[in-house]
Amino acid sequence: MTCRPASLALRLTVSIGAVITVVLLAFGLIVEQSINTHFVQQDVDELNAVVQSVAQSLSAQKPGESNEALTRRLAGAISGQHNAQFLLSEPDGTVIYATPNSDLERFMQLASVVDKIDADSVSIWRDQQQAYRGAIVQLMGNDIAQRQSLILAVATGINFHLHYLESFRSYLRLIAVAACLIAILATWFAVYRGHAPIRRISREIQRIKSDQLHIRLAPETVPVELTELAVSFNDMLDRIEGVFRRLSNFSADIAHELRTPITNLKTQTEVALSQARSIEQYREILYSNLEEYERMAKMVGDMLFLAQADNKLLKPEFIAINLAAEVQSLFDYFEAWAEEQMVRLILIGHGIEVQGDRLMIRRALSNLLSNAIRNTPKSGAVTVSVSSTPDKAVLRVENPASAILPEHLPHLFERFYRPDASRQRSGEGAGLGLAIVKSIVEAHGGSINVSASDNLITFEITLPTLMHLG
Repeated sequence: MTCRPASLALRLTVSIGAVITVVLLAFGLIVEQSINTHFVQQDVDELNAVVQSVAQSLSAQKPGESNEALTRRLAGAISGQHNAQFLLSEPDGTVIYATPNSDLERFMQLASVVDKIDADSVSIWRDQQQAYRGAIVQLMGNDIAQRQSLILAVATGINFHLHYLESFRSYLRLIAVAACLIAILATWFAVYRGHAPIRRISREIQRIKSDQLHIRLAPETVPVELTELAVSFNDMLDRIEGVFRRLSNFSADIAHELRTPITNLKTQTEVALSQARSIEQYREILYSNLEEYERMAKMVGDMLFLAQADNKLLKPEFIAINLAAEVQSLFDYFEAWAEEQMVRLILIGHGIEVQGDRLMIRRALSNLLSNAIRNTPKSGAVTVSVSSTPDKAVLRVENPASAILPEHLPHLFERFYRPDASRQRSGEGAGLGLAIVKSIVEAHGGSINVSASDNLITFEITLPTLMHLG
């Protein structure tokens, strides 16, 4: 079972909400890191101040000065530094002075001596419930008259800093969750409002029924992002309306075309059955009925052919075809009818070959010739010319005919279309011949056009060429 894709509103809401949440978290982490860096730098400055104060106390020692005086100076070295404490010892571990209530011996065992105190050299350790940040450095002391190296362990309590950072993290989590929820709700509302034009267009589309295909969307009333959608939808409606109109006309024309032969068959059969008749009379009636049946069969066959063309089911079997030879063969076939109509047949050009289906090409040419002969006045001539260019063959069928208004020309290839609706249909076929010609030409990758001037009508077929013969 295929899962339905998530809605656009859900995708946008989740995406934008996630982005906002990540941005807030990143901003919070940056702020937290900045605060932590500030606290570290504060501690480093305090530790350096203690080291400097202790060093000054040692430098102030005079020869013969008592240890009590040194102790008093060292005790006063961290006055004002409430969180600071230090331990001063000999290199062999003998403690010279240690801040009361401090336990820096264990720290001296864990940490190593550093050259200077900065953010990278300080260490953090915990003693019971107290956290410290500190470092161990070497000092040059003055013991009576002899200078020697001393070890100084200095530390400051950082519980306040750690508690503040933990509170900030908790606060940041709450802000992130609240901001995420607010962002999701605000994004959903914004997306919902932003999709209002789409919902409006959907409602307008839903109101368009088969009898309202003339309705169009107004591209100028929709957001610019939906303009292309509105234009494309209007174009689709244009095509659907055209197809629907042609289908309606086609159905009406089929009903009209079939009604005439069916009415004729019904009338002739009723007349034949109204009284007893001779065998010859019945034979004549059956022959007449057979003509109507053949006409209906041809019409049905033509409609099936056009249906195949509409559904791209025509599969020409391509072979080399000499257009002039095919036209001459059709001239021989139509010669008797042309003489009866007192119409001359003229062929101009030769030796042009195309690649196509012989039966289809012959059917298209036959329809054009029969149409031309039928509409050419007596003593007129139907002229077929065959020529070529480097990449195509051109076949023109030209004949004199009564003037056709320019507005009728684009519709000549439509099914059942006739420029003069008052003309009788019975002697002119079903009106599908030119539509079939167009379908065959297009199935061969060609095109067909019609033009009329000075009581002369010209059909021009263009087909891809195979070769030129001498």
